[in-house]
Amino acid sequence: MAGWFRRLLHKPKPSSVERSLNSSHSASSSPSSSSSAKSSSSSATSSIPLSPVLVPDISASDSPRWGKSYDVCLCHSEEDLELVEELVSYLEGQPESLRCFLQLRDAVAGSALGTELCDAVRGSHCWVLLITPAFLRDPWCQFQMHQALAEAPIANGRTIPVLRGVDRREYPKELRNIYYISMALKENSFRQIRDTILRYLQELCRSSTSGME
Repeated sequence: MAGWFRRLLHKPKPSSVERSLNSSHSASSSPSSSSSAKSSSSSATSSIPLSPVLVPDISASDSPRWGKSYDVCLCHSEEDLELVEELVSYLEGQPESLRCFLQLRDAVAGSALGTELCDAVRGSHCWVLLITPAFLRDPWCQFQMHQALAEAPIANGRTIPVLRGVDRREYPKELRNIYYISMALKENSFRQIRDTILRYLQELCRSSTSGME
């Protein structure tokens, strides 16, 4: 009876197997704690705000944008006038109020067509060529395209071909070295045209600023 009572009070030492398991558990829990600490450190690092990328203000009073009368000149066939008017309304309705030259609206009455177009091309930063089956059939549209292509290297402007209803094989050979926008969804294409014009104007401002430093 006394021997049984002494054994009850005596706490046995852990076996070698138990010691091995406890040691293994402690070792495996250590990397977890380290990983958790690293995670917390990484989280703290990622929460540090990054320096914002400065986007030039193309509407500032000293912006080189104002060096020309228009941001974009629209070259198109009369058959596509309704679509072009939608595009112009979209571009002019942007927060930047992009300035568009639309020939039937902005040409001066009594002036020669060729003169008005050439002045508009020279007075614009970008030129959108809406290439449709009607555009390809119209000699006047070919004249507009050639005027824009001739002005681009002189003014370092941006020619933006937009294809609608035209197979890639019909893409004018004069434009083969220029990427085009394919107008599948009108809303998406309008955004692409806007973004291309804005990107050009921002680069124009950035180049002007770096040239002054």
